Amino acid sequence: MTDFYTTPTMNASKLLKITKKQELKLRLYVINNNTHYFLNRGKLERGFSNSLTVTYSRNNIFSAFSKMAFLFDELIRLRIVGMSNKSDSDELLYILNLIPVNRKIRTFLDWKVFSPEFTKKMSRLFEVRNDLMHNITISDVSYKLEQNLSLSNKKNFQKFSSDMKSGWDELLKIYITVQDKTLEKFISSEKS
Repeated sequence: MTDFYTTPTMNASKLLKITKKQELKLRLYVINNNTHYFLNRGKLERGFSNSLTVTYSRNNIFSAFSKMAFLFDELIRLRIVGMSNKSDSDELLYILNLIPVNRKIRTFLDWKVFSPEFTKKMSRLFEVRNDLMHNITISDVSYKLEQNLSLSNKKNFQKFSSDMKSGWDELLKIYITVQDKTLEKFISSEKS
């Protein structure tokens, strides 16, 4: 059985072929066959690693959350302006920087992009990020599940790390689904 997000998507593969032939003035984060790309203003560059590594380091944890938050913004962009790279896209990115992550997570629930369970999981994970922003050390932070799990405990940190990784994997699946719907419309319009 193949993993959902390791299988090349037909539409993403087609888009990548088109970008090699012509310069597309679009903006899209593309995930195809375990490889991430960022298409922006005609340039195709490598994106994030497909896997998420979470170590007992503030910087590493913040980096992991930044990757997730980036995909949140890209999901919102795809829904509102599609692959546009015009001023509407720039204005939307400006506004998205002003909106707290917890509101974005709630919006995904309202839009039925996230399930209630995944919304709860993302909210709990991002509470750790918020707590970490207000504390000097990881050991001062708790992961709030049924009970507060201090991240100073190795087993608790492993639970948090495991949940981060599974949250990332689920977020990738969601993103690829939305990406493919967007690309399907684009590929159809290119044929006409």
